Amino acid sequence: MLAPSAAFSQKKAKKAKGITPEAIERLHAAEDTLAILAFAVVNDSIEQERFAACRVLITNLVQTLKVPNSFQYPFDRLRSISILAPPDSSFRIFTWQLFVNDSTYRYYGAIQMNQAELKLFPLIDRSFDMEYKPTNETHTADKWYGALYYNILPLKQGKETQYLLFGYDAFSFFDKRKVLEVLTFDEEGKPKFGSTVFNRKNPFEQRIILEYSAEASIRLNWDEQYQMILYDHLIPMASPFNRGITFVTDGSYEGFKVEKGKLVYVEKVFDQISDEVPMPEPILNDRKSNDLFGKKRNR
Repeated sequence: MLAPSAAFSQKKAKKAKGITPEAIERLHAAEDTLAILAFAVVNDSIEQERFAACRVLITNLVQTLKVPNSFQYPFDRLRSISILAPPDSSFRIFTWQLFVNDSTYRYYGAIQMNQAELKLFPLIDRSFDMEYKPTNETHTADKWYGALYYNILPLKQGKETQYLLFGYDAFSFFDKRKVLEVLTFDEEGKPKFGSTVFNRKNPFEQRIILEYSAEASIRLNWDEQYQMILYDHLIPMASPFNRGITFVTDGSYEGFKVEKGKLVYVEKVFDQISDEVPMPEPILNDRKSNDLFGKKRNR
């Protein structure tokens, strides 16, 4: 089952502990500036202003995180930045989106390790240099498939813990993507993206990428009730934008169950079989006594 564990040994690194009142005051003041910059990155109507705000945001965020024990500060007011941490609190990951134009989006991020002194891994979005769907590749922090992460779950595999990252990629004006990514840390403590934990038809599959019409809305997330990952089954259809084929949902679901550190593929999650064809309650069950609307006829 999904369970927390340490990402890797941190014997030499002291974990972040309580923050001094002076540090909290510094972080609180810095958070005000970061919140304004993050809002501008997402919402400013002028492209040059969004880029400028993003550059300053990166610099200010790094400087802010250098405050001792900053890992313990939640940054609750950074509403335009996703900040996720696994249950073991071994790290946290920041991601945000930069809208370039109707067909281009860039993603920025960083992984902060749980240490008193800052240990930070910048995430460099290189998705525009990758093959169309890089599902079979392993990536490093400086070659990251950029996405805005909205959930994180630990996956215990022997002594190692892998982390499942659920992300959104706005991709293009006509098509969007959702991504199920796997994050691990190597022996040197460096992050690595991609792992063959998916037990589907492709044995080399390192990540799940679902591409769908911008007119559609799909699900890809952990479902607590069913204790499994659920996602919409997609079917091809003619693009409403006259751009060939796109993909939409058909109302059914695929998914993954967690078994012995592997994600076991379930082709059809809700496989209900009935002995009889389901039919609505008839209103014309007595044609002699009922009219077209099922009301009693006047004799």
